[in-house]
Amino acid sequence: MNHQNPSREIVVQSYSKWADYVQLVKARLSLTVVFTSLLGYAIAAGETIHTTTLLLLGIGGFLITAAANAINEVLEKDYDALMKRTQLRPLATGRMKISEAVLFAGLACLAGVSLLSMINPITAVMGMLSFVLYAFVYTPLKRYSTLAVAVGAVPGALPVLIGCTAAQGQITTLALGLFAVQFLWQFPHFWSIGFLGFEDYKKAGYRLLPEQDGVIDRNVGLYALLYTALIVPVLSYLYLNGDMNYMAFVVNAILTIAFAYFSLSFYRRFDRKSGLILMFSSFFYMPLILLVSLFNN
Repeated sequence: MNHQNPSREIVVQSYSKWADYVQLVKARLSLTVVFTSLLGYAIAAGETIHTTTLLLLGIGGFLITAAANAINEVLEKDYDALMKRTQLRPLATGRMKISEAVLFAGLACLAGVSLLSMINPITAVMGMLSFVLYAFVYTPLKRYSTLAVAVGAVPGALPVLIGCTAAQGQITTLALGLFAVQFLWQFPHFWSIGFLGFEDYKKAGYRLLPEQDGVIDRNVGLYALLYTALIVPVLSYLYLNGDMNYMAFVVNAILTIAFAYFSLSFYRRFDRKSGLILMFSSFFYMPLILLVSLFNN
């Protein structure tokens, strides 16, 4: 007897090759990563922005991110098929062959690193490091340990650092400070998403949240608050070091306090509504921090 869902088959068959590649590279996420990197470049470059460097950074960064996402889907294709939000991805449904995705990822990574190397060597090295950590360390680790969140936060925070190195040619205090802010931000961001999709992630065996007997540890909200609070000293470091002016520091501190409030609310209420609020606030928080740093540079 055929137990397949006819409506799902129709949806699967309706995808074009272009749509498959959009899903393979997680285009929206990749573009967000590139946007973060370009903001990092603009903050570090100040008034000396070069269009050629922007193009190399944008295209190269997108290609490396696309390659990492493609490898992520190759390694997780069997698990993607188990989750509602990912079951229609091209590899999970068999619309695309693994060999095609791997070939694309290899070519995209090679092209991306080559473009970044035209900016400077350290930018290319950081781009390659981001690819390796995300695709080959974070991706397999998240089925075995909650440590994956911390590991994944590194490549997740590297785009802004890569943007800074593209402008300055070295890892400066500004680059490290912005990297630290984005690194710390990712914990409440990851955990709110993991909380909301807990049952779906559990089907695939992903361990993104601390658990006790199969139940999410309520203290995850407290951990989210702690990591958010740690952003304030980093902002203070950037201000005292002269990498952020007073107005930018004050506005960013206020944004961080608001983000911390949503983390505190999530800890106290620990329900879907407070999780949603924390998740959506995290979507706005990081771009706002970078935009304020840019316009008050």
